[in-house]
Amino acid sequence: MEEKSTSPGRATQILIVDDHPIIREGLAHLLNQHEDLHVCCAAASAEEALAKMACRPEMAIVDLSLHSNSGLELVKTLRQHYPDLAILVLSMHDESQFAERALRAGANGYLMKLEATEHIMNAVREVRAGNTYLSAAMHDKLARALTVPKKDPTGSIASLSEREFEVLHLIGLGFGTREIARKLNRSVKTIEAHQANIKEKLDIPNGKELMRFAIQWIESQ
Repeated sequence: MEEKSTSPGRATQILIVDDHPIIREGLAHLLNQHEDLHVCCAAASAEEALAKMACRPEMAIVDLSLHSNSGLELVKTLRQHYPDLAILVLSMHDESQFAERALRAGANGYLMKLEATEHIMNAVREVRAGNTYLSAAMHDKLARALTVPKKDPTGSIASLSEREFEVLHLIGLGFGTREIARKLNRSVKTIEAHQANIKEKLDIPNGKELMRFAIQWIESQ
C-alpha cells in the first residue's frame, strides 16, 4: 500500500497490521473513503508495525495471526509503550476464545473478520471514541462470566504464552501438528516445542490427553 505522508484535516490516523496484502489494501480503501479516517501506514509484521509507529498513528487495527510474532504480543507491546493508542483487533479467530484475552492484553475492541464488512465502521468509531467494542453476544458472555462460576478449572491457561494459547486453540479445533505449523507459518519442531510447554504448564501427561483437554476447553466456552 502506498503510504500518505500528509493527513487530511483532523482525520484519525490509523495503522493497519495484517500479513495479507489484500486485507491491508481493502481495509485501507474502505477507511479512506471516510473524511474523518485516514490510513497513514500499514505493516505486515509486529516488527514493521513498531517501526511504523514513527508515523504517529492514533489507532491501530491489528490481526492476531502474524507470521513473525503473535498479534496478542504486539498488542501488549503497543499498550505498554503507547498507552493512548486506540487498538482494535480484527481477527479470523473466534471471539469466544480470543476476545477476552485480547482485551486483557490491552485491546479496546475485538471484531471477527467474518463480521467485518457489516460492523467495521461501527467498531472503528466506538474504539476511536474511547469505548470498548465487542459483539452483543460477547458482551453477554462476559457479563455471565462475572456472575456464574466457571465449571472448568481453566485458570492455568492464563500461564500460557500467546503463541501457546493459539496452538491450544487450534488443537481444540481438531488440527494436527503439521496443519498448525502451516497455519502459523512455523516449523513442526517449533509447534512440538509449544505443545510440550503446554503439557508441562497444564500438567497434561501426553498428546492424547492434550487433545482431549483442548476439545473440552473449546466446548466449554
